[in-house]
Amino acid sequence: MSGLGTIYDWNFTTTPQIHANNRIIPQNRGHVLGGSSALNLLSWDRGVKADYNAWEELGNPGWNWANMHTAMEAQETYQATSVAGSAGLVSQGVGDSGSIHFLVNRFSPPQQEAFFPTMQNLGLNQTYEFLNGDMIGWMRHTSNILGTNYTRSYAPTFLTIDGPNLHYMVNTTVAKVNLDSACQSATGVTLRNGTVITAKKEVILSAGSLQSPQLLELSGIGNKTVLAAAGIKQLVDLQGVGENLQDHLKSNYTSPDILRINATYAAQQLDDYHDNISSWYDETSSGYAYMQWQQAQGINASAFEAWGKAAAVSSNAVDRKKLQNLLDVSDRVPQLEVLFNDGYLGNKGYPAVNSTLYGKQFFTLIASINHPFSRGSTHINSTNPSGHPVFNPNYLSNDYDLQAIAQAANYMRHIAQTAPMSYTWDTEYEPGLQNVTTDAEWVQYARNNVLSIWYPIGTTALLPQKDGGVVSPELKVYGIRNLRVVDAGVIPICISGHIQTAVYGIAERAAQMIAKQWS
Repeated sequence: MSGLGTIYDWNFTTTPQIHANNRIIPQNRGHVLGGSSALNLLSWDRGVKADYNAWEELGNPGWNWANMHTAMEAQETYQATSVAGSAGLVSQGVGDSGSIHFLVNRFSPPQQEAFFPTMQNLGLNQTYEFLNGDMIGWMRHTSNILGTNYTRSYAPTFLTIDGPNLHYMVNTTVAKVNLDSACQSATGVTLRNGTVITAKKEVILSAGSLQSPQLLELSGIGNKTVLAAAGIKQLVDLQGVGENLQDHLKSNYTSPDILRINATYAAQQLDDYHDNISSWYDETSSGYAYMQWQQAQGINASAFEAWGKAAAVSSNAVDRKKLQNLLDVSDRVPQLEVLFNDGYLGNKGYPAVNSTLYGKQFFTLIASINHPFSRGSTHINSTNPSGHPVFNPNYLSNDYDLQAIAQAANYMRHIAQTAPMSYTWDTEYEPGLQNVTTDAEWVQYARNNVLSIWYPIGTTALLPQKDGGVVSPELKVYGIRNLRVVDAGVIPICISGHIQTAVYGIAERAAQMIAKQWS
């Protein structure tokens, strides 16, 4: 069951991506209380130490692994169980008293159990350190699930501990942030219906990587050219708003598919889930692996170093840091993530009724590129400023990213053909063993199938203003003393893992800063 593509989703899309055969690619965002924490895939990890130390090295004092790890731990409670892999995480940098609960899923299908020894046979070892700053290896991954009833543990949980001074308004849209006559302070916000809400101390934007920059631009904060095209007067000149857009890229290689073809069995499994009995509806992928290019069999790491050097813009601080992490393997920054998913998740579509493969069950291997060099932007639409923003991630705009997707997809085939995983399937449905074999065909497959893994970051970047930054180390918008942004948009550079815990950590650090200022 998924909320993607429903009324609970903003259903954003990219502009036609010229390097991906002009495809328009979905970018799902939560349109519900709790935002994208209500829709995401429940992946709970952090990235590596070097990812967060890079934030400080890019010019943000205090934003480093030690401080972020403490903040992330404060938000979570790890639930140890008898499930395989669970006990090994107890002392590995996990929290025990936060609002968000997480665990190793009790449900692991047989095909996923074949994934773990397969990755071992390909030279990777199991790691229990993936929440403690080192992700290299394969793991039984954790999911933010409440163990007592196996429901999603997510942002609205915090509403159970709120005070009487918190009021939230659903089905309400902000039109703009109001500034004082000197354009140096935020005085409040105006809603779409014209209501003005006054701020006594400060305004905090947490609308996400696509809509926080949109709100800034609707408020006259941003690039003069972008604002003028939409008929908005520039009040604060801040060139970085909506720029520095980065995202993880993925390619699928192809079970709970029985749930889509056997209504009786699906109903029985759903009843079991509602009765808190282990069933297919419990499943969240637990089969993950992270690696550097040097650890991916059959991939030429030296070629990726050359492509990285060609892709990195020497004048861009973020690119320089990405290149450093690519070249210095001692920092143990994984460039490739592999996810096992039991069930069909490809682009081609599940086989049609009456086709040969209809009724068959599938597994999908997903490759995620953790540190692509492509950079894009998101800005207000000049013809409809309050509508969906113009979101252009500029996917595959360099050879590094293109080759990473192509070769990672080929590596997924290599994993599938390695024992014991090779014993679990008999037909490659997508792309098909006979359809894609040469390097050129894999490149074309990459252009036809690249997708987002839904981690857009950087559009209100935590960087010095000279480097395109939008917010200071206090998360305050440059030039405005009491306007902060607290969401994934402030993350200045891609992290190696999933960004959910990082966003909670940013919120924790912001709360500490706000409390300190106004105490």
